Amino acid sequence: MSRSADIIVALDVTSIADVKRLVEELGDSVNTYKVGMELFYSAGPEAVHMVRSAGKNVFLDLKLHDIPNTVAQGAKALTSLGADFISIHATGGSNMMRETARIVGTAAASQGLTRPKLLAITVLTSIGQTEWQELRFPGDIGDQVVHLAKLAQQAGIDGVVASPQEAGNIRRACGDNFLIVTPGVRPAGSAINDQSRIATPSGAVKAGANYLVIGRPITASANPRAATEAIRQEMEACS
Repeated sequence: MSRSADIIVALDVTSIADVKRLVEELGDSVNTYKVGMELFYSAGPEAVHMVRSAGKNVFLDLKLHDIPNTVAQGAKALTSLGADFISIHATGGSNMMRETARIVGTAAASQGLTRPKLLAITVLTSIGQTEWQELRFPGDIGDQVVHLAKLAQQAGIDGVVASPQEAGNIRRACGDNFLIVTPGVRPAGSAINDQSRIATPSGAVKAGANYLVIGRPITASANPRAATEAIRQEMEACS
């Protein structure tokens, strides 16, 4: 299965200066950036504002996970920053996801903002089957990922974050309108780093991913723009 897909560059840096440098260097080759824990906890909301001021989209990936009211109110606060995507953990449960979707929708409407897309984290791509069993979770990781994706969809969540290895089964289970965002994407020859369940850019696109989150293969490259364009060419050959 192939489809049009886009790149989200992970800004795994700690300073606004580094954000500005990367966004300027990548220019029009990138439309969307991920602001995760490392950057947000170091630079705060200014990181989101900086990316937005450059005319780019923001995936605010803080992986909210707590009781329903706490996550819903946290996501409500983050909605005011103008992020385009916000992540929460699917394992917080259906009530948490449903309440967050409701509160975020109301908050965005009251502030005249476009409602951010909510993405449910399924199982982290750093976890392999051995560690899964060490945690005493039953069954296969892939089966659990698809189960969590279906729960998220039923709760009104827009999509999931899952490894490219599960993208095809999620697409078949949840249909064409459900967003699939895949970390763990590694171009051929790239270091695996701390990822476990990975695929190439072409593999992720063929499996049905909408967005590929890519960090170090781009940001640690000697020429980030050239690295991005090479990955994009591989993706476009599959669409």
